[in-house]
Amino acid sequence: MTQPHPTDRDADRLNWARAATGDDRLELARASFDAGFRSYWRGQTGAGSVIVMDSPPELEDARPWLRIREMLLAGGVRVPQVRAQDLERGFLLLEDLGQQTFLQAFEAGHADADALFDAAFGELLKIQALPCPEDLAPYDEAFLSRELRLFDEWFLGRHLGLTLDCGDLERLDLAYRRILDNVLAQPQVFVHRDYMPRNLMPVDGGVAVIDFQGALKGPIAYDPISLFRDAFISWPEQRVEAWLARYHARAIVAGIPLPEFARFRRDADFAGLQRHIKILGLFARLNHRDGKPKYLADAPRFLRYLDIVLPRYPELAPLAEIVERYVRPALAPATGVPA
Repeated sequence: MTQPHPTDRDADRLNWARAATGDDRLELARASFDAGFRSYWRGQTGAGSVIVMDSPPELEDARPWLRIREMLLAGGVRVPQVRAQDLERGFLLLEDLGQQTFLQAFEAGHADADALFDAAFGELLKIQALPCPEDLAPYDEAFLSRELRLFDEWFLGRHLGLTLDCGDLERLDLAYRRILDNVLAQPQVFVHRDYMPRNLMPVDGGVAVIDFQGALKGPIAYDPISLFRDAFISWPEQRVEAWLARYHARAIVAGIPLPEFARFRRDADFAGLQRHIKILGLFARLNHRDGKPKYLADAPRFLRYLDIVLPRYPELAPLAEIVERYVRPALAPATGVPA
């Protein structure tokens, strides 16, 4: 198989990593692929394995990642160690946390999901207990609304080729308004915003948290539901209920400002809906704008999540109508999802 021709960026990355590690024989191989512009590379040195984070400054500033990392570290959250950095060129040298995320452990079929999620709760409770500095941006109505509109523009419009009439748009707006009202009324805490199995790594003594640069001050149920209504793996609803109850019990003991469980369960559903709708839009944008089609293969998973939650809430019937009338028939031919 022909190897890709190395670019100037490849050479800069390798030369920097060799200088940072003091190992002139270091070679780098791609460690993981990301939906954004950041990339990760693994190399072996005489002192062990290292990871190079490559964040081209003109595309993805590494400073937010470093800033959030310092906040998490101060709160006792297990995050990657930084061994060297060059922000001008966008390179960071990190400890290697291993080659397996929670998601990969689950997919391999040999992980104890209860034990891993219990460890994830421990780190999440540390995150939620962090004081939110004044300059931590809020996950406010404008931000949440922009995310929801990705669904309209990129999934309905660009991907499915749909044009909604005025009545349909009003129904969609009404459902969005009800979702936003719930999410904005929840206690607001430090939110990772991508607290899912792909961004958690088993390490000695527990779990390490990665990909946290998008953290905001936002709804308390957002991260817990992100653990179980994941983009890349689905769980039986009975297990989701049990895990949410376990998290809730631990959070109450830890002093996290949660409502009673029935209200929290509702809050988790509404926060999850905002996330599911947003991700459908994001996946469509990754395909049509960024040339990354693989994510759309998981679109039917989010339709199933909507099928679980929407029937519970009659006030969200306008959204259910849009899904039934337009989304399900459009997806069915390509994905095999029943119309």
